[in-house]
Amino acid sequence: MGRLSMRKISEVFRQRFELKRSYRDVARSLNISISTVSDYLARARAAGLSWPFSDGLTEQALYDKLFLPVGKSKVDRHHPDWEVIHRELRKKGMTLRLLWREYRDQHQRGLGYSQFCNYYQRYVKNITPVMRQTHKAGEKSFVDYAGMKMPWLDPVTGEIHEAEIFVGCLGASQFIFTEATATQQLPDWIQSHIHMFEYFGGVSEIVVPDNLKSGVTSAHRYDPDINTNYQHLGEHYGIAIIPARAAEPKDKAKVESAVSIVERQILAPLRHYTFTSIGEMNAAIAKRLVKLNDQPFQKMKTSRRELFESIDKPALKPLPPTRYQYAEWKRAKIHVDYHFVFDDHYYSVPYQHSRHVVELRATAKTIECFYQSQRITTHTRSYKKYGFTTLSEHMPKAHQEQAKYSLSHIESWAKKIGQQTVSFIEHMMASRAFPQQAYRACYGLLRLSQRYGEDRLEKACAKALVIRATRYQQVESILKNQLEEVPVHQATAIQLSAHDNIRGAKYYK
Repeated sequence: MGRLSMRKISEVFRQRFELKRSYRDVARSLNISISTVSDYLARARAAGLSWPFSDGLTEQALYDKLFLPVGKSKVDRHHPDWEVIHRELRKKGMTLRLLWREYRDQHQRGLGYSQFCNYYQRYVKNITPVMRQTHKAGEKSFVDYAGMKMPWLDPVTGEIHEAEIFVGCLGASQFIFTEATATQQLPDWIQSHIHMFEYFGGVSEIVVPDNLKSGVTSAHRYDPDINTNYQHLGEHYGIAIIPARAAEPKDKAKVESAVSIVERQILAPLRHYTFTSIGEMNAAIAKRLVKLNDQPFQKMKTSRRELFESIDKPALKPLPPTRYQYAEWKRAKIHVDYHFVFDDHYYSVPYQHSRHVVELRATAKTIECFYQSQRITTHTRSYKKYGFTTLSEHMPKAHQEQAKYSLSHIESWAKKIGQQTVSFIEHMMASRAFPQQAYRACYGLLRLSQRYGEDRLEKACAKALVIRATRYQQVESILKNQLEEVPVHQATAIQLSAHDNIRGAKYYK
């Protein structure tokens, strides 16, 4: 089982015990089978685990505890007469839980409540092609994008762009939220959820987006397996994300209806307006949205807002104290110098994690590094290209003994190439706050001899010293463009930078 699958294990327990979701809802939310959910919970009981887990229990440790051989008794459960259950359920005041209790009074080793409900739903599906859905107060929010887009004109470039239209609605009151966004990409998708929750003044128990896209390998707003941000949005607001089933339009009938209403009553009347920004467009949408939610239903003497205030709003969970902050997630490998790279900047971690594969969470202000779902360090985010952020407590007491390739090995390799290479490596190390920060660049520099030859590297290092270069990329640019052959008095006029945008040697002839 992969790392992402391991993350699902604790999410199963969070949704089941913290959010009180059914086996079916948990399975749909995480795109796994109901039997898998049941298996995880059975293994936890056999292992003596209970929610919440202890703080020191890592995902790997949880995985190890659960996936030991667990004996599973096979009992032939007695099934009730589902026709009788269905007939009894129509009576006033009758509930499935009450019928299940009466059934268990007669069959103590019978089906559990979740299984009882699952089998009943299967029975109903077989006898009733279309079952009318009823939504509890504050239970579900439905979200999707409208098919209609709204054009806006960039006054600077004169280019016409098309804005996407996000639509969300609550199940019980049908209270609607909508806004324009630049794209349907993950950052805009997340931001629209945040705006929707704030517009509602609270959060529902469940959010239902469009059907889950299985097998997608790139970031996609619907797939919680690969969209760590979407999963963490749910955790931050305490909601379960349960995508609508594929080819099951009734699962998202509310939002499809809301989309049609938004297109007819908001977007269509605005089609003759010329907008010059998305902000201007959203100001116009907001005014019409107020009118839409305030107007009475055609067949009821009430409005969406009145239903919202009396039904949904009291049942919504409160917003968390802080807004969810969008973050970029990526995987990285810690190098021998115990640094990882994010956006061309180097950040340190405790040296014990050298060569480990980690997960990074980057916001506009911070960078967090996680190993096996445990945070091992946090840094203030730096936007300085090729710079280093190194904490002294991350460094080993005897770095030369700890690293696979020691400083003596670097110096020995450099001496085999020539004195100019040795001098440039010493110069690179002297330019860093810590010599260890240059180890990675030193090995990259020395490996250039395998691609371009030792003689050319020696000449390039000599040229780099003359023009006071300090970076591996600058020496690489010299070699790529054959600038090591340019006379030294011309080289002093050459401005090298740490990228490939360098004129070749022919330019100076």
